[in-house]
Amino acid sequence: MSMNVYNQGGESVREIELSADILETPVNKDVLHQVVVMQLANKRSGTACTKGRSDVRGSGRKLYRQKGTGMARAGSRRSPIRVGGGVAFGPKPRDFGFKVPKKVKRLAVKCALVDKFQNDNVLLIDAISFDHPGTKQMIGIMDKLGISKDEKILVVLDASNENVLYSVRNIPRVNVCVWDTLNTYDILWHDKLLITQGALEKIESKFWAKSEKEESEKEAVESEEQGAES
Repeated sequence: MSMNVYNQGGESVREIELSADILETPVNKDVLHQVVVMQLANKRSGTACTKGRSDVRGSGRKLYRQKGTGMARAGSRRSPIRVGGGVAFGPKPRDFGFKVPKKVKRLAVKCALVDKFQNDNVLLIDAISFDHPGTKQMIGIMDKLGISKDEKILVVLDASNENVLYSVRNIPRVNVCVWDTLNTYDILWHDKLLITQGALEKIESKFWAKSEKEESEKEAVESEEQGAES
């Protein structure tokens, strides 16, 4: 799979080949769902709180005698059925967060990236650099690359750059991050990814680079197959 790399002027400067594994990697929707739910749950503050009958103000004395009044039996004025009484089974501060294994989170990020690549929602740029922060500069680059103002864009850099950060933060629906801080929810929430070539190389080496052990095992299998055929 080949992709064009553009410069800040919107001109195609080169064409690079992506790893074939990007197209071959299946998108596991169950893993994506599990990790997105985890991220959203971890963002919840969990500060909702109500007062129970032991917390509200008022006497615990029985309002009137049990029998002989012609009215229903009544306890204290702090009862949940009375105005100003405590709340029955109301929410209390709690932590909604939970964890998933590291390998699952890693696989989810990988699947989210594959989904963007396979659906042509990734643009490559050789580099993004400004002498000083300027929102107009970033908007100009996006216009030259044909990015619509209505699209949600995630700019992925190979290294932290304050000038780019300050240039992006005033543009609605456009965010910026460094390649090693990518997460599943951010990738899926944005419509397109604008990735620098340096960031793409690091992403490929992290998620699709094969280890020496895997390469040796592959070579051994191929040699066995060739020997069996001969």
